[in-house]
Amino acid sequence: MTALSLFLERLAREPACLVRVVQTQGSVPRGVDAWMAVWPDAVLGTIGGGHLELVALLAAREGLARPDTAWPLQQRHALGPSLGQCCGGAVHLSLQRVVAADVPRLRTELAPQGSPLALFGGGHVGHALVQVLARLPFQIHWIDSRDGIFPAELPETVLAEHSDPVAQAVQDLAPGAQVLIMSFSHAEDLDIVAACLRRQRERADLPFIGLIGSQTKWATFQRRLRERGFTDAELAHVTCPIGLPGLQGKQPEVIAVSVAAQLLLKRSDSGKP
Repeated sequence: MTALSLFLERLAREPACLVRVVQTQGSVPRGVDAWMAVWPDAVLGTIGGGHLELVALLAAREGLARPDTAWPLQQRHALGPSLGQCCGGAVHLSLQRVVAADVPRLRTELAPQGSPLALFGGGHVGHALVQVLARLPFQIHWIDSRDGIFPAELPETVLAEHSDPVAQAVQDLAPGAQVLIMSFSHAEDLDIVAACLRRQRERADLPFIGLIGSQTKWATFQRRLRERGFTDAELAHVTCPIGLPGLQGKQPEVIAVSVAAQLLLKRSDSGKP
């Protein structure tokens, strides 16, 4: 379960203090999307660690312990010598007591705002990728043609879909989706790549199309895709192999970390935090 799921599950049973970063200035450890839930005996989430987090934690617990606390509490912390931190910026915090009735609102407010990502393939690498990407700023559309391939429980940021033929799902992907292709067969992979290139030709709204495999696999695919009428300029939109160059290892977990890092770099290049 994600930190948000655990927070809301416990909040339904017990009030907490929600600490949120509401404004930042200069260099800071976390941005305005950062939050921390505090109970007398537990903490979930983080606003950046260090002495800043400790001071906020103590204030949250003190507020929870006093029935006359005037919520919300507002704090401003300069991240300098007084806090034992040298970031140089400043963080504005809001501390608010929250209860079970706040769960629906917080589920929406605290949900991560991720970039759309389509993952074709529920094999070993696909499963490893979902484990990594579910905790990163992505909204994942996970697609496979086989029954019974997805876990019974999925992270909140993952939507699983059975599609047969699998390439048919390409038409319904979210605009701006990054695409990863790693199905159980080369024939399916080829059909998915072709469907992505057709959509890119029509709409130009798939910024990244990544195909798992070797350079030999991609050379074969290029020949077959040219036979289907795709130009070299269109084929250049496909990245194969995927992952960061130079990162060795063929274990699913290694590939997953490498591909996730590549996607994060693409996200940063596009100007997204």
